[in-house]
Amino acid sequence: MLHNNISKSSDRRPTHECGVCGIYNHPDSAKLTYFGLYALQHRGQESAGIVTSNGTKVSMYKNMGLVPEVFSESTIQSLKGHLSIGHVRYSTTGASNITNAQPLLVTHKGTTLAVAHNGNLVNSISLRSGLEEQGSIFQTTMDSEVVLHLMARSAHLDLEQALRQTFTALKGAYSLLLMTQDTMIAVRDPDGFRPLCLGKLKNGGNAGNGGWIVASETCALDLIEASYIRDIEPGEVVIFKEGSMTSIFPWPKQNSHFCIFEQVYFARPDSEIFGINVYQARKRMGQILAEEAKIDADFVMPFPDSGNYAALGYSQASGIPFEMGVIRNHYVGRTFIQPTQSMRDFNVKVKLNPVRSFLKGKRLIIVEDSIIRGTTGKSRVRALREAGAKEVHMVVSCPPTRHACYYGIDFPSAGQLIANDKTIAEIAEYLDLDSLHYLSLEGLVKATGMTSDHFCLACFNGKYPIEPDRSFHKNILG
Repeated sequence: MLHNNISKSSDRRPTHECGVCGIYNHPDSAKLTYFGLYALQHRGQESAGIVTSNGTKVSMYKNMGLVPEVFSESTIQSLKGHLSIGHVRYSTTGASNITNAQPLLVTHKGTTLAVAHNGNLVNSISLRSGLEEQGSIFQTTMDSEVVLHLMARSAHLDLEQALRQTFTALKGAYSLLLMTQDTMIAVRDPDGFRPLCLGKLKNGGNAGNGGWIVASETCALDLIEASYIRDIEPGEVVIFKEGSMTSIFPWPKQNSHFCIFEQVYFARPDSEIFGINVYQARKRMGQILAEEAKIDADFVMPFPDSGNYAALGYSQASGIPFEMGVIRNHYVGRTFIQPTQSMRDFNVKVKLNPVRSFLKGKRLIIVEDSIIRGTTGKSRVRALREAGAKEVHMVVSCPPTRHACYYGIDFPSAGQLIANDKTIAEIAEYLDLDSLHYLSLEGLVKATGMTSDHFCLACFNGKYPIEPDRSFHKNILG
């Protein structure tokens, strides 16, 4: 779900671009989709949207903002139908605006088609250019719109043939939902970069049949009390139509390349991602860190909430007490009132505040999940020093992030990544740390309980499973 030809301002944390949720065969599909998106809010906070259908009439509502800001009770009530797809968005590049909010919805020769997409298409620039030369007119700057145009070009084929022709033309990462007036379709790319799971609804279903849910993470299923059935498999297309579910596999079977950063940072800790419990994996990362980086200190602490679970694992494995040395303000919203210049590091301070009397004279081990540009870490360490910390050590529950991501994570170009041009010792000096230790790549993979050949590790080792087209690299990553 990538923007083209637009540069984004420098974010301090890695960000994901979206989450998707779809409901099939339930009379309250819009409400269930709303709750599913609410559970997936961590995957995108810029915009939210839902498209519904009662079999003939399609309705849509989307806007900028968080899920509860976008949808009211009356809005949900107006979205009638037994099937729906929804989307929460964070753009990987480009300005945030309503034109690019998803789902995208078009009508072609009497058929209405909507798409909600998580991932990046690495051949989107060349595909878009070819479609424009053939007369296609694009309404957005997103790669997701390419899917709609390809489906429209295949409208003369039956559904299964159209799906095969459309998706075999795509390269890159996509876990997405498509919807027509009477059909919902879930698609996951052959590498399986992004998660997508299938569940059965506890109640409901028209005509006596049970309803289904497809979502980015299992936490969406938990909230609406749906039963997790399985993951949509890499390379699988699942079709929900006429009250039943069928699947096809347009591609030859291949090795998966799951994004390991889902386990490190993005997914909610209560989700099962790629068959792995995220909470337990993050604790194991901390436990392995404690074996690899032995430090003498008074206590272990995270910067909440990102490092919480790895910090628990480090503490339990090392025997060093776990403490919350900084407190998070859970009521931070968007503010349009700018602080004065004298209020240094306002964006950091408004979210996290050190417990000064507790930190004074102490030797600290900070557990972080990642260091991307280093700007946030520098401000946070400064705050600890100012609070009187005697020593500040940092351990990171993943290896140094040295390479850009092409597959749907807002990692900047390699030149903006602090580990790309600095050694670990230089990063420690920049952050004003007494020591800095990263989890080894072998340790990270071990924490998942799987083997390295199941994962995409490109942001750490530069080995990309799918090379992007040259035009993609030039336009998107400079």
